[in-house]
Amino acid sequence: MELTGRCLCGAIRYRLSEPPRKVVSCWCRVCQYIGAGGGTVSAIFNASAVSIHGELNGHFTTADSGHVVERRYCLRCGTHVMATSGAFPDVIFIRVGTLDDPGSVRPSVTMWTSSAPSWACVDPTLPRMATQPPPRT
Repeated sequence: MELTGRCLCGAIRYRLSEPPRKVVSCWCRVCQYIGAGGGTVSAIFNASAVSIHGELNGHFTTADSGHVVERRYCLRCGTHVMATSGAFPDVIFIRVGTLDDPGSVRPSVTMWTSSAPSWACVDPTLPRMATQPPPRT
């Protein structure tokens, strides 16, 4: 399975050489800022499966989990493309909306439902987590 994607303007392109390890919907407060009020959906890939072309800028934040996360976006159009976390050094979180075919993957869990606004549309068929699981050791 190979997936491809890009930012809005096309200055960033990427290829993913294997299927995602997991796809998650997240309602933490940081994702709500990134999603302009909604949550985000990220596909989690082994870092070795990701090939990115183009110049990304990064911004470091501390997530609700307490982990430092680098969120990377296109310098030209500002599209948020990916994130990495020190808690999960072997993976890259790709924003599903940047996939050329976002329907090719589907979330398997919704996290941080404790932070979701009362009007949030949360898929009732998915398992829900109030926060997130701890990193594997």
